[in-house]
Amino acid sequence: MNKEKRRYTFKDGKELILGDKMVVMGILNVTPDSFSDGGHWDTAGTAADHTKRMCRDGAGIIDMGAESTRPGSTPLTADQEWERLQTFLPVVLKESTVPVSVDTYHYENADRVMTVGAHVMNDIWGLQGDDGSMARVAAEHACPVIVMHNDKNPHYHQVIEDMKRFFDTSITIADKAGIRRENIILDPGIGFAKTREEDLEVIRHLDELTEAFPFPFLLAASRKRIVGTLLSLDRAADRDEGTGALSIWGLEKGCAMVRVHNVPMNVRLVRMWEALKGND
Repeated sequence: MNKEKRRYTFKDGKELILGDKMVVMGILNVTPDSFSDGGHWDTAGTAADHTKRMCRDGAGIIDMGAESTRPGSTPLTADQEWERLQTFLPVVLKESTVPVSVDTYHYENADRVMTVGAHVMNDIWGLQGDDGSMARVAAEHACPVIVMHNDKNPHYHQVIEDMKRFFDTSITIADKAGIRRENIILDPGIGFAKTREEDLEVIRHLDELTEAFPFPFLLAASRKRIVGTLLSLDRAADRDEGTGALSIWGLEKGCAMVRVHNVPMNVRLVRMWEALKGND
C-alpha cells in the first residue's frame, strides 16, 4: 500500500481500515438480472444468509446493489430502486458485522440509505452523473464515497491520462460540495465505458493511477468480461481464478480494496500473498 492509513469508525461501532491489509469487499446483488449472480440473493432470507456468510469468510465491507448496471440492463427509477432497497437494506444492516456500502446513482436513494444506517456511498458516475446532488448528499452525510470512472462520452485519446482528467473533475466537484478529501475513494471502473482493450490497458497500468492520486483505490473487476475474454470463458461463474489473479495484481499495483463475488477464495489469496511479501 502506498497510501496513508485510514480508519473509519461509524456510529454503530463498525470500522473500515484502508492502507493496512487489502480489504476484500463482498458483492451482494439483490437484483434479478445482474450479470453473474442475478436472482441468487433476491429474497430477504437469502440476502441475509449470504451477508452473514461473506462476513464469516473475511469480507471487510459488503457492497449492496439493487439495480443491475451491466450492459443492456433496464434502468430503474429512483422509486423502483428504493422499493427494492427498503426491503433488503434493514436486513443486511442487521446481519452484517462489517460496514455496508450501497451502490446507487440516484442521489435521493443515496440520501435515504445513509439516513437509515448505511456506511459508504458507491457512485458509478463518479459524482458527475447529475447536477451535483450526489456530491451534496455525500458532503451532508460526511461519509466515505466511492468515485468510479464512467465517462458518458468515451472517446479516449490516451485512456490513462483521460481517466486522470476525469478524476480531477470529480475531485473538484467533491471539493466544491464540501466532501472531505479523506472520504474519497477512487475506482477505475473496469467494464464501464471502455472497450476490452482499454480495460486491459487500465489494468496493466493501474499503478499510474494509484500513484497519481493521494486516495485509496478500489479494483472492481470480479468475473467481468475482461476475465472472460482473456481466459475464453463465457460463463461468469467460471471466472473466479482470473478474478483472484486480478486481486493479487491490484494489491501489487497499490489498490486498497477489491470488490469480488467469491469472498473466501480472494481473502485466502491476498492474505497468503501479503504473508509471503512480509506484510502480515
